[in-house]
Amino acid sequence: MNAPASVNIARLVYLLICEAAGWVLAFSTKGNEAFEIPVWAGLLIGLLVAGLFIFVETLIKGFTLRGFSTATFGLLVGLFCAFLLTRVGLADVLAAALDRSFEMDSGEIISGPDVAETIALGAASMIYASLGFLGAVLALRSTRDDFAFIIPYVRFRQDGTSGQPVVLDGEAIMDGRVPGVIRAGFLSGRLIVPQFVLGELQTMAGSASQNDRVRAERGLELLEKMQDSKGLAVSIEDVASNDDSSESRLLQTAQLLGARLLTTDESLSKVAKLRGIDVLNLHDLMDALRPAIVVGEKIRLPLVRPGKDEHQAVGYLTDGTMIVVNHAIDRIGSTLDVRVISTLQTTAGVMVFAEIVD
Repeated sequence: MNAPASVNIARLVYLLICEAAGWVLAFSTKGNEAFEIPVWAGLLIGLLVAGLFIFVETLIKGFTLRGFSTATFGLLVGLFCAFLLTRVGLADVLAAALDRSFEMDSGEIISGPDVAETIALGAASMIYASLGFLGAVLALRSTRDDFAFIIPYVRFRQDGTSGQPVVLDGEAIMDGRVPGVIRAGFLSGRLIVPQFVLGELQTMAGSASQNDRVRAERGLELLEKMQDSKGLAVSIEDVASNDDSSESRLLQTAQLLGARLLTTDESLSKVAKLRGIDVLNLHDLMDALRPAIVVGEKIRLPLVRPGKDEHQAVGYLTDGTMIVVNHAIDRIGSTLDVRVISTLQTTAGVMVFAEIVD
């Protein structure tokens, strides 16, 4: 019931195809006295086959194409190792050992050319099946770094051409600074927007709160512009998850895709870092790009409002840094040169105190 509509349509089409195949099977045997399948039996066979494979498909709903390719790689490695072992005669050794054990248990010779070949074939099959299984399981338990150690050139080509993908949350989309950061060349990689994040934005767009509605509509417009932009690669991914929390689903998506998480949420950033996910916080980026102000620096500053004390006036730099100018209350509304005399680090940022330059 929780599957996407496209998956349910594919299931229905597959069911109809199996039913048609069952009807064709029954119709092809019509009139055959030795073996005739009734129409109802053919339809039932098609229904059972379709139901079996649809049931198997629901059991592996968390098994993605990435996991399938990883398991295939591990299976091939295991089969190659089994091929090497059988080439050196390990299957023949096991067959001879089993043959001798049968002779000792029965007290009489039961082996022959046919028995020896059957035992050798069974031993080879067990070797192929066991090593193939172990290879697939080890590959599924491995990480990207393990594969990079085995095939370093593939990892180099991936990072050098497209870069590590980036998962966006709703706050980062509504922030509006993502396209500019990417166009400036400070961020590369495919942008991934989970389907549930898009659903949250659509729900907010219909909210009764005007503030939420305006922010959500702005986020949807920005996302549409990013999709239309030729310089940005944006994709909407429908990632299945059993978690109800939006934050947990975001973290699970980033881990599943091996992607970085782009957000402005401080709590989400902390949780992601604890889980070993690379986090890109736009607030941290803006703080890093904010110019450092040192004592003695001369700044051209417009004064816009009074300060906390009666003689103070306040001005702001282009990045939002507040500067308190002493003895400048009568100069509000003008732009003048000030010199920094001290700075104070607070939880809200850096407060700068200055005086008018004579």
